[in-house]
Amino acid sequence: MLTTIVVILLILWLLGMVSSNTIGGLIYILLVVAIILILVRIITGRREV
Repeated sequence: MLTTIVVILLILWLLGMVSSNTIGGLIYILLVVAIILILVRIITGRREV
């Protein structure tokens, strides 16, 4: 679930970077949130189901 959110945020960030209509700071906020989620996943480790 967390991986899916990270992938979606990274895709949105990339789309914002390549589009001509960027919303300014929102693009960088998406990148920071994606990085934070990746770090949380790494720190908490992978849980076996």
